[in-house]
Amino acid sequence: MSGTNECKAFLVLENGDVFQGNYFGAHGEVTGEIVFTTGMTGYLETLTDPSYHGQIVLQTFPLIGNYGVISDDFESADIGLKAYIVKYPCASPSNFRSETTLDSFLKKRGIIGLCGIDTRALTKIIRKNGVMNGKITSSPPADADSEEIKKYTVINPIAAVSQKDSVNADTGSAKYRIALMDFGAKRGIANELCRRGCDVRTFPYNAPAAEIMQIKPDGIMLSNGPGDPADPENKVILKTLDALVKTGIPIFGICMGHQLLALANGYKTRKLKFGHRGANQPVKDTQTGQVYITSQNHGYEVISENINMSSYSFVNVNDGSCEGLDYGISFSVQFHPEARGGPLDTGFLFDRFIERIEKYAAR
Repeated sequence: MSGTNECKAFLVLENGDVFQGNYFGAHGEVTGEIVFTTGMTGYLETLTDPSYHGQIVLQTFPLIGNYGVISDDFESADIGLKAYIVKYPCASPSNFRSETTLDSFLKKRGIIGLCGIDTRALTKIIRKNGVMNGKITSSPPADADSEEIKKYTVINPIAAVSQKDSVNADTGSAKYRIALMDFGAKRGIANELCRRGCDVRTFPYNAPAAEIMQIKPDGIMLSNGPGDPADPENKVILKTLDALVKTGIPIFGICMGHQLLALANGYKTRKLKFGHRGANQPVKDTQTGQVYITSQNHGYEVISENINMSSYSFVNVNDGSCEGLDYGISFSVQFHPEARGGPLDTGFLFDRFIERIEKYAAR
């Protein structure tokens, strides 16, 4: 089933646990932060999500790759993660849209895959102890590996995944102009805005507020992205957001954008034990009580104890963490409405953004 040549590989965790399996995709050594995602589908979106930069991603669902590789479903041109762990990679996908197998795709992109380990046991370790670093290697683990693994960290990840220049996605007949700040943006965000008749101009993460304001945006979109929102390297972003908030222009933040907007508004963030990653995360609207199924990928949260409850818009049903904040004209959510969890449960948030832009324009 795996389609591998049974080349032995080891996963060494920073706590000393070792798993033995086999390579698929590219072969070699790699170190990264291990996180798990619970989605049963959406592995192509996971592979191409820039928010996984610097991480080794573990799929909890055992069989991955059964509908092949479909480039139209990619969220970016690049692979976000450092390595990929699955129980069984499917060697014979069945889908009329499929272009190749997962194994071949990872080989071509130079991404190391590990299969055949007890993914359920690994998930339990992460749930109990929290996310931790790990190393995939072809050699039996040595005592010296543990210190190297523990020291691994991702340096300035948003800068690594953000585009370098501004890009305009002009629809040709747009009513509103949106400035999208790219912290590692998924394609789905711009696509949802374009479907609603917006021209989307994408700016790199370090674009100053003055440059963004030059296009006279009707609304500002803050994208998803990797890493710790409170990383000192993000001070340049917070400076820009502070200036943009003061303009009064409607702002909509998603995932990392949600966290950075919260920091710019005086709230705090912290790391979750093992994060929320998957296409089946339940979120409740605090005003209506409606529960939505959402797609998520984040390892940090806005600290709910410090939040003005009148602005607390969504809450995670599983652990009570903050999933949304409403500042009046601007708002943000921790989950991904563009990722079609449900599958269309929270797409209305893009309509809400347009409504607030219209309200702002009418003033």
